[in-house]
Amino acid sequence: MCLLAVDLGMKAGLAWFGEDGRLLRCRTVHFPNRTVLKKAMPAILDELPLDCAVIEGGGPVAALWKKEIVKRDLPLIQTCAEAWREDILWLRERRNGPQAKEHALQLAMKVLRWSNVTLASPLADDAAEAVLCGLWAERKFGIIEEFPNELRKP
Repeated sequence: MCLLAVDLGMKAGLAWFGEDGRLLRCRTVHFPNRTVLKKAMPAILDELPLDCAVIEGGGPVAALWKKEIVKRDLPLIQTCAEAWREDILWLRERRNGPQAKEHALQLAMKVLRWSNVTLASPLADDAAEAVLCGLWAERKFGIIEEFPNELRKP
């Protein structure tokens, strides 16, 4: 089962997970406008054979992603950052947005190491949040039962 997680926005974070629950790849993509985003979505969704998707965020950009994902008949979860952060980060790590993003970057780096994924460039907070939202969604879809010991809250 392959899952795509998208941290929505014109600057979007993307993360793909394999059937074993490990991260396969992640990156940040900047779309200068909605037309470019609409043209890019099919290629992003075709990059790996997908079984399900999760999107974090709302608004007009979410509507574009939902339309394309539903057209492919893929199970979809739409969520907000607060939902996955509650399950993954301690309250003290998510008291405000900048603090939550910093802790998300640190934890996402652990996911990369656990998954044996190396990046050509530094991990951006959009991609880090897509990684963690994807990890959270894997539990919701039943891909993994629990977070790996290396990634659980201490």
